Amino acid sequence: MLNRLWLLFAQAVTILIAVWFVLITLKPEWLAGTNVTTIVDSVTLKESDDVSSPNPGSYHEAVKKSMPAVVNIFTSKSTKQPLARKDKNKKSDPFNQFFFGDTPDAEPISSLGSGVIVSPEGVILTNHHVISDADEIEIALADGRKLKAKIIGSDPETDIAVLKIDAKQLPNPITLGNVNSVHVGDVVLAIGNPFGVGETVTSGIVSAMGRDHVGINTFENFIQTDAAINPGNSGGALIDTRGNLIGINTAIYSNNGGSMGIGFAIPINLAKQVMESILKTGSVTRGWIGVEPQNLTSELINSLGLPTDTKGVLLSGVLEGGPADAVGVKVGDVLIEVNNQNIEDVKQLLTQVAALSPGTKSTVKVSRKNKVLTLYIEVGKRPKQKS
Repeated sequence: MLNRLWLLFAQAVTILIAVWFVLITLKPEWLAGTNVTTIVDSVTLKESDDVSSPNPGSYHEAVKKSMPAVVNIFTSKSTKQPLARKDKNKKSDPFNQFFFGDTPDAEPISSLGSGVIVSPEGVILTNHHVISDADEIEIALADGRKLKAKIIGSDPETDIAVLKIDAKQLPNPITLGNVNSVHVGDVVLAIGNPFGVGETVTSGIVSAMGRDHVGINTFENFIQTDAAINPGNSGGALIDTRGNLIGINTAIYSNNGGSMGIGFAIPINLAKQVMESILKTGSVTRGWIGVEPQNLTSELINSLGLPTDTKGVLLSGVLEGGPADAVGVKVGDVLIEVNNQNIEDVKQLLTQVAALSPGTKSTVKVSRKNKVLTLYIEVGKRPKQKS
């Protein structure tokens, strides 16, 4: 009898506990006034007391300082000709895709890029190819305002253009950095408007400095980076971790139109030099001596009977009546020095001569029939190159 009563009691208690558990789980409000502690009540959540300080390793402060000065640029062109259309019969050039893609023949061409406000007066640095031949240029500021811009001047040989907008309460201009403080391995950030999605920040490192012989511009001295740069980033800012502008993003090496980890930016010292010349005179003035140079190869050296260690460039053409022709430079001469600076290749000669002031006298040395001649050339003004 006792066993039976104990069994009934145990079953009743089990049923009551089960009902109580179901009520607590599904209908806790029915037990209002009862001191019930659930699992949720027993968990303590601790939130950060300081949400203003950046996370360790964050570049937020650098971006916060510089991003308002980066603008989006929208251009339109009234033309029925496609821009940078690919020839399907030719091998794809990976540099042809760094900004514009195919455009329908019958549609007006519109494009986008980026730019950087560099002065309180509304001066903007961007790429020449972003605004080349544009009929209209519209600037979108970070605060949402859209303004018309005018072109102060541009330089296709370095791919730099200078624009200006007139408006009140412009964002603070970006701080210009010092390229001499930039080293391979430094962390850098690229800011721009890739593919038109809106202002975007990507990070990477400096992969190389002084990159030339890339085949994009006449005068090249690029910062190479693996920070993601895509179509629409052109003309945008490459900044250091202090938020200072160290370069203008200009091109990518790509087989598919997107970032492949090889991007190029024009160093700020070159961009600033071009900008100051444009603001002062409306254009960039460079030296010129009127020669057509050609890089020396081992085959050329052998065929010309030159010593195997000959350095310089072969002059395959001399403009009649030009500065070099006027002092007796001849086709077949090997130009080896300009103002006591050794010349190694065509790029170096172009850069060296371009830095000379038109109207000044410069010393050049040429090798002719294994004799070194010293000539004094009056530097001319480099003719304006087509866009």
